Amino acid sequence: MTTAATPAAHQDEVLLDLGGPVDLPRTLSVLQRGASDPSIRLDPGAAAMTGGPRGTPGAGAWMCQRIYDRSGVQLGAATLRFDQRSASTVQVRAAAAGPGIDSAVVTDLAARRGAQILGIQDSWQETELLLDALGDQLSAALVRVRRRHPGVRLPATGGLFDQLVTATFEQKVTHDQARHGWRQLLRRHGEHPPTSVLVPTPPWMRLPLTGAQLRRIPSWEWHQLWVQPALSRTIQLVAERARTIHQLSANTGVETESVADLGLRLRSIPGIGEWTVAEALQRSHGAADLPSVGDYHLSNFVGAAMTGARTDDAGMLRLLAPYAPHRQRVIRLLKLSGFRDQIYGPKLTPADHRDR
Repeated sequence: MTTAATPAAHQDEVLLDLGGPVDLPRTLSVLQRGASDPSIRLDPGAAAMTGGPRGTPGAGAWMCQRIYDRSGVQLGAATLRFDQRSASTVQVRAAAAGPGIDSAVVTDLAARRGAQILGIQDSWQETELLLDALGDQLSAALVRVRRRHPGVRLPATGGLFDQLVTATFEQKVTHDQARHGWRQLLRRHGEHPPTSVLVPTPPWMRLPLTGAQLRRIPSWEWHQLWVQPALSRTIQLVAERARTIHQLSANTGVETESVADLGLRLRSIPGIGEWTVAEALQRSHGAADLPSVGDYHLSNFVGAAMTGARTDDAGMLRLLAPYAPHRQRVIRLLKLSGFRDQIYGPKLTPADHRDR
């Protein structure tokens, strides 16, 4: 059962200028786990906005998360509200509460953390120069896609622990199954995030769980949430290492080599493999060069989009090799291109074991 909303002791707002077009819906949509995600949600209609050089003025989104210091100690929790005001500016309002929250922390949340979530650190300049230098037909097509979507960025939430948990939910199951488990987990056990006059938190919002909260959930309840036993065991292993993961997250920058090193360390956790690490770091640190190797559909999509023929993970990596260290940005462009792979053959079918 969730707790009552916590009055926010501190609130602040800032108007961020990201120095170029901002496509808020397409930047933040990769963070939302389904239309009813209780922790982040785009405003209705935002996804239908065209974007382009003029950005997406009028788009908005809600997000909540827990805040940790560099030693992995929780300072409190925060609610963030994003409202795009012009092609390049976004108003960020923040409300935060907790034993370690003061006015300086909430101002930093609105300005620095808000900008990172919007992808201010994600520079595409070198990617664009590389595509121009390669000069082949495919690279030229990717340049055209980028020109149509100059405001799309790779977000960096800073919440590595939360992203590892959501990515683990999505291991070898359907989207519907994973998103049902995540949604029900937060609805049953998530706390209401901070609210204030400036940031009137919607009633549907729930905070992601802490490691301690996750460890208290019994095995039978994971069963009810439609989470397979192997996945719930992995989530518990991640939860046991929560403080270390928070420390690693806070002390790792977004530089490609730093993120790659962090990925190798995370893969030492049993049940956390290359795919899970890539999915988590793409969202928490804006990882620009970590393709999701092991994805059920991605290699086929990339192969068909780049060559007209499906391929496997090894083939995908060969095709993407010329674009290092920008491979995830190239995948993002391929997905924005409008290309749709022909879907045929066997499909992943969810195993519903809740009544067994």
